[in-house]
Amino acid sequence: MALKQVMEVCELLDSAKVNGERVASLLKGRGISDVEVVSIQGEKGKTDSIKIWIPGSRGKKSKGTSPTLGVIGRLGGVGARPQMIGLVSDADGAVAALSVALKLADMKEQGDVLPGDVIVATHICPDAPTTPHEPVPFMGSPVDMKSLNDHEVDPQMDAILSIDTTKGNRIINQRGFAISPTVKEGYILKVSEDLLRIMEITSGRKPLVFAITTQDITPYGNDLFHLNSIMQPSVATHAPVVGIAITSESVVPGCATGASHPVDIEESARFSLEVAKHFGTRQCRFYDEEEFKKIVELYGPMNHLQTLGGKR
Repeated sequence: MALKQVMEVCELLDSAKVNGERVASLLKGRGISDVEVVSIQGEKGKTDSIKIWIPGSRGKKSKGTSPTLGVIGRLGGVGARPQMIGLVSDADGAVAALSVALKLADMKEQGDVLPGDVIVATHICPDAPTTPHEPVPFMGSPVDMKSLNDHEVDPQMDAILSIDTTKGNRIINQRGFAISPTVKEGYILKVSEDLLRIMEITSGRKPLVFAITTQDITPYGNDLFHLNSIMQPSVATHAPVVGIAITSESVVPGCATGASHPVDIEESARFSLEVAKHFGTRQCRFYDEEEFKKIVELYGPMNHLQTLGGKR
């Protein structure tokens, strides 16, 4: 259970004064020493990128061979001040990702260490801009998506879970969380059976999968419609990426306050923790390596979808 950690992170982020250093201080106070905070300046303001390394017992940090899981909290900002006062719905991805890091720290204190390393990354901005979008306004970001990917997507990540609030749409309309098909190097692959199994166990319900399109796995900046930024890490890595969408029954703007549900965030964080446990012991596959090799042999690489494209 990670509800205690979710509540702690919500309280910390629900502040006009929050920044990366305040978040780092909380994590370091719980025993995580490897925390990097980088302030990024953009055209519309600044944000603090934060990256957290939680070493495993047999992970790369200790010269082991267990794979490394990346958990990325995607968002525009945790607040939209001065237009909106308080923690916005868009903050849920950051809350979930940071709760995973905090829970892993508390588990280590109690003697439970995962086999593989886990890298958690997100960014902290209490005064992000908003931007027009249909059917409801998006939270914007003070910096461009490439800058965020450069800081959040780490080459040591062997697979990535990308957590994002996904409530401003009519694609998936149930409370809780849903996962995407696996995306790797421009290909939308089949949904991982292992992830579906873990989702059933952690949620106690039938698994939910949300639809993604080719547009969603292309980079921001190409003037194409994107569901949101949940799949953007996939344009910056060769690793398989799966989105975890925190969802709602109604259409909720990302800039709305009072719209975060701690129980739903906890479910997505707990799911991520269970994936980390299984992935580190190679009991959870994001994709079928042989089938991926075959599809590339049959149809060629699709890496051009990871770029901004161009006229042919």
